[in-house]
Amino acid sequence: MSNKNLMYALPQWLLIVVIAGITLTGTTGCKSKKKLAREQAAAEYAAKVDQAKKDLTAILNDQSSWNLDEKEQRFNTIKSWGLQDEEVQNLIPLVADKLMRERAEAARQAEEERLKKLEEEQQKERTGSYQVIENYFKAIASASDLAEANTMINQALQLFATSDVPVLIIISQDGGFNDYDRPTTIRRYLEQLKDTKTHNKRIEQVKYDASGKITEIELIK
Repeated sequence: MSNKNLMYALPQWLLIVVIAGITLTGTTGCKSKKKLAREQAAAEYAAKVDQAKKDLTAILNDQSSWNLDEKEQRFNTIKSWGLQDEEVQNLIPLVADKLMRERAEAARQAEEERLKKLEEEQQKERTGSYQVIENYFKAIASASDLAEANTMINQALQLFATSDVPVLIIISQDGGFNDYDRPTTIRRYLEQLKDTKTHNKRIEQVKYDASGKITEIELIK
């Protein structure tokens, strides 16, 4: 007998009991699923809270292996969860302040490194452009005789606007300020190189006129 025929064959009171049982079973099943979903959501929330506390504390106490970018990414993820846990809410501003200070320090170090590299590059450029003058200084100091030294002096002077171009010798540097020895002229300095046969200074700065002749030169011990 089919279920439909069975239903018609049952007494009315028994039919009501059967229908009530089916309805009750369905309702109980729905309630069980909702309860399970609530329990699962609660467990997931609790797990997020626990993980957030661990991660935020690790960042705050420098106990993680993450670099700054990774720490910031993790912090932003935790904030996006919108957790209402009191401890998490208290940790968030502390970690935000720490990451802000770390980012500022990283920016400062990056700027220092950039300036250092720039100075090194400029020093290389200066060294390259001053190499001709340096070579004359070395050649005069190491000349085998006076005639050779005098020839080198005359050739070197062609690089300068006049033979009286000032030569400033830095003897110390402090806080961006230079302390100079008694000034001399390029001719006297070249003659000194010839007489002492010693070249122990490097070129710090050179000034040129419009025609490319040197009008001032700074040396440093």
